[in-house]
Amino acid sequence: MNPLSQSLLKKIQAKAASVGVVGLGYVGLPLVKAFLKKGFAVTGFDVDRKKVDMLNKGQSYIKHVMATELRKYLAARRFKATTDFTRLAKMDAILICVPTPLDAHRNPDLSYVLNTTETIAAHLRKGQLVVLESTTYPGTTDEEMLPILERGGLKGGKDFFLAFSPERENPGDPVYSAENTPKVVGGLTADCLVLADALYSLVVAKTIPVSSTRAAESAKLLENIFRCVNIALVNELKMIFERMDIDIWEVIRAASSKPFGFMPFYPGPGLGGHCIPIDPFYLTWKAREVDYSTKFIELAGEINTKMPYYVVNKTLEALADKGKSFKGSKILVLGIAYKKDIDDQRESPALKIISLLQAKGVKVEYNDPYVPESSGHREYPGMNLKSVPLTAARLRNSDAVIIATDHTSYDYEFVVKNARLVVDTRNAVKKPRKNVVKA
Repeated sequence: MNPLSQSLLKKIQAKAASVGVVGLGYVGLPLVKAFLKKGFAVTGFDVDRKKVDMLNKGQSYIKHVMATELRKYLAARRFKATTDFTRLAKMDAILICVPTPLDAHRNPDLSYVLNTTETIAAHLRKGQLVVLESTTYPGTTDEEMLPILERGGLKGGKDFFLAFSPERENPGDPVYSAENTPKVVGGLTADCLVLADALYSLVVAKTIPVSSTRAAESAKLLENIFRCVNIALVNELKMIFERMDIDIWEVIRAASSKPFGFMPFYPGPGLGGHCIPIDPFYLTWKAREVDYSTKFIELAGEINTKMPYYVVNKTLEALADKGKSFKGSKILVLGIAYKKDIDDQRESPALKIISLLQAKGVKVEYNDPYVPESSGHREYPGMNLKSVPLTAARLRNSDAVIIATDHTSYDYEFVVKNARLVVDTRNAVKKPRKNVVKA
């Protein structure tokens, strides 16, 4: 190791290295908490002044990051949030946790990553470690970020250090967090890997070093493509078995009794979250460079994308059976978060379902105990809704109730008892009921 890397390694091992986390959302803020808990001083960077002000007041906007924890570190002067990116120059390690969405044509949108890299490059100094955590295609770290960071004359692996370590945040998971989930780490050079591995090994339960940044980038894609493809499989089986009058949920329960060679996946109204609906298409796009068509991934994406349409059509059929047309009907959607017991709406299939219903002239309301308001979505700019109280009267006055997210707090017996029609996309209602339709 050269003197710069040796010096940084000593600071990391002593927990004297200052850590900067860029992007204080569902990935960045839990990462901040993990480093604070292990004794590091952390500065959080974000362009959103509202988020920064809340954090500096000891307020949290993410359900599983407690405000009381933040206040403790603020009082000890070990944490501060800021919109002043000139302070990046004072950081020893800079961890990037910004979004990597798809554009309108389902191509990778690296603007957040590249803009952040440009900002870091403007303040980069010798001896710093830069780590990208945002999910992306293989080659982003060494092909896209490295040239930007080297523009000022500093050399990666010699003057500064670059690595990729994919986030594995699972919002709402009561068991696995940033601290106890193994962390894959890949470095631009051997020194880069040593430094990134040393940093994360002091914070997480176990690190998994790999040979390169590309291997680490690919590992994260594999994790999410695996889930995407298997969810698509059970979604397709659900539609097939429905025509055969077979309950997919019973079939999955039976197959799950096999103690080897089978892993259960469950159907639903579509994919949500910032990873599974998006990440597979990062590889699809990159694969074109090597003249390969990712038919398997694209087919899985096509099936999962169709599921909100399937739910809407099932609802239309169920209403028609009761002599009710879609136009002018009133539908209550239960749950707008992308999965149960969290407040995260990103890519939620409920948003697509609501949008499709509104386009058909349906009056839509939603209830979600975790999401008081739903607005400001890039894909649905006209959506501006607030959660309504879940009352017996509202259930009775709705032509249909769609269970889009199966929050644990819902009393499904109460819902079924008072609703005229329930369209259940999550198997929340276990026993057959005359007014319940599975979708």
